[in-house]
Amino acid sequence: MGFALIPDVTTSSLSIRQSETDNPKLGMTGLGGGFTYDPKGTPLFLEGTISGSRYDPKFVASNGTESRSLPVKWNSVAGSGGVGWDFPVAPDWVVRPIFNFALGHMESDVSLGSRFINQKFDKEIEFLQNGRLNSYGYGGSLMLDWERVRPDHEIDLELRYTNIRMKTFDTSEGVEGNSTAQSFNAWARWRAPTGLTALDRPIRYVLEAAHTVFYGDMRGALGFNKLTTAGAGLELDTSRNKPLWVTRVRLVYRHLTGENVSGNSVGLAASF
Repeated sequence: MGFALIPDVTTSSLSIRQSETDNPKLGMTGLGGGFTYDPKGTPLFLEGTISGSRYDPKFVASNGTESRSLPVKWNSVAGSGGVGWDFPVAPDWVVRPIFNFALGHMESDVSLGSRFINQKFDKEIEFLQNGRLNSYGYGGSLMLDWERVRPDHEIDLELRYTNIRMKTFDTSEGVEGNSTAQSFNAWARWRAPTGLTALDRPIRYVLEAAHTVFYGDMRGALGFNKLTTAGAGLELDTSRNKPLWVTRVRLVYRHLTGENVSGNSVGLAASF
């Protein structure tokens, strides 16, 4: 859940499997955003993320002569929120401390099946009741943010350290515990006009890069300690269309690399 809780472009969409054995499988996707309420008046910063994942580790049971693969599929949903405040330190620069909180829930396929059986047929099958985990978390982040807006280009740069402590509650026996979601992330984006227009507004090209290093319990949990992404895309300005709340829409292709992993993704983002 730690990878799902931290707002990070490198982990907003992950699909991992070992190609030789197809074990384990992990699929995770998330949606998140953040904004400063009134940069010139009340610089209250709010952020939030929600993510779902499906993890399928395969265990091998053996009696010494025969072995059998046992699929154990786990499904989880997790969300986090943050409340911060912008402190200007120089032109276009702010320091942003953030208080973070999180909530997560995980169940196995077997447990989800038992809920259906119990509700549909009013049958209690005790061994199917195991396999649930609930967690809550709290912590904080510290961000250094640089936003430079000029007619011919825009630059965004963020450096962020996040530490969220997760603990279980109301959880099946044997899976109680705690962990720390901890990372440092550097992210940058360059936007500039392409010379083309649409909807009476310029079409911008977007270049993006991010690098994240994981610490604590996240370090090595999925076989890597850091991830790097590089991306490029286009941004459409929709601000002239008054009925729409969306002012900009971006489509960005990203390539991800890390220890033992590599991949590609396409991300869709909107500004309001």
